[in-house]
Parts: sequence; structure tokens; C-alpha cells
Amino acid sequence: MNAQGVFVTGTDTGIGKTHSSVRLLRAHRALGRRAIGMKPVASGCRETTEGLRNEDADALIAASDPTPAYAECNPYALPLAIAPHLAARAAGIEIAIEPIALAYRQLVATADRLVVEGVGGWAVPLSATLMQADLVRALELPVLLVVGLRLGCINHALMSVRAIAGDGCSLVGWIANRIDPAMACADANIETLRERIHAPLLGVIAHESPRSVDGDIDAWSHVAQQL
Repeated sequence: MNAQGVFVTGTDTGIGKTHSSVRLLRAHRALGRRAIGMKPVASGCRETTEGLRNEDADALIAASDPTPAYAECNPYALPLAIAPHLAARAAGIEIAIEPIALAYRQLVATADRLVVEGVGGWAVPLSATLMQADLVRALELPVLLVVGLRLGCINHALMSVRAIAGDGCSLVGWIANRIDPAMACADANIETLRERIHAPLLGVIAHESPRSVDGDIDAWSHVAQQL
């Protein structure tokens, strides 16, 4: 396990990985830690005067201190908002581990904590021969699973947990993110997952409005203290 870093994955795309990663970075900083966010691979990037930029990577950079260079935060910025291996193929690029590992080592040198956000769900391919698990193993990162609380989350969470273990990676914990405030029996779903996931529930994150900035500070501080 790399004590300085954690890899944030989710039970699906759009489940709150960036939201969780940003809040975790803010919580680390509130504890007096130098904390930097990294988005190794991002599809759906916009063209700017400074090159391709991704909204999630920009959010991680804004939450980081010290502030990383964009190319170190996001080594692979891909234009199309599709699965990363397909977006890379369309851009004439093949994603490889070494450029990501190099950027990671550069960030580690200036941080106490690194929060590395994955792309999509756990089993999304990065290339014809590369999976996210290969990257996680290469960086020796423990995994934090974000479970989006909505109908179907039990199946998605348990399948993700099994896949993480099956890929030889270490699940350091999970957080429950109340992305659907109207979800029926949300607490019962959380308890079902607590009984079946052999890693600690590090926090239950309240639903937040789009304008919320810091979220539940106490909850996120509790998560950060354990990572």
C-alpha cells in the first residue's frame, strides 16, 4: 500500500467520484496536509487556448494545494466523451502506464496525500491490453469505492468489490454517496452492504445541492483521517 495515495473508483460513471475526490482533498487540506488530485485519464475534454482540458481534472486542480501542472494532473486528455479506450483510439493514442507513473512520481514529491480519480467504473478498459487494475497495481494504490445510493446499488457495489479483489487490489474502504435523496430504504441498503463488504464504511455523504461547496465537513474529515 502506498501511504501517500488512494485510488477513487465508483460503482458506475456519474456516481460522484469527482465530488468525493474534491471533498476529500479539501478535508486533507483542512487537516494541514499538502493534498493533490490526479485524473490520469479523462475523456470528454474541451479545446482551450492551452490545449485540451477536462472539467473533472480542473475541479481536482482547484481543490489541490500545492497546485499541480495540468499535464501532471491529467496526462491523458481525450476529446470524445466515450469510454477511454475508444476515445484514445479515435485520437490516435494508446494509453500506457509509464507516462501516468512518471506524473504520479512527480506529484508524490510535493504532496502528503494524493487522491487519484479513476475513469468510469472499475472495469472500464484503458486500452486493448490495459485495465484500470493494471494502473492501480503499478502505482501500488489502495482503492476507495464510491457507492452511489440509488436503485441497483447493492448489485453494482458487490460486483465492484468482487472485481477489485479478483484483480489483486486492496479495498481500503467505501463511502456511501446519497446521490438520490428520494431513494427508498437507503439506510437498509447501506446496512446490507455493511454486512457484505469486508472493508470499512468510511462515511455516508449527505445529498448536496449543486451550489454546495464544502459539503458535510465533519463527514469528510472523518474519511480523510482514515486515509
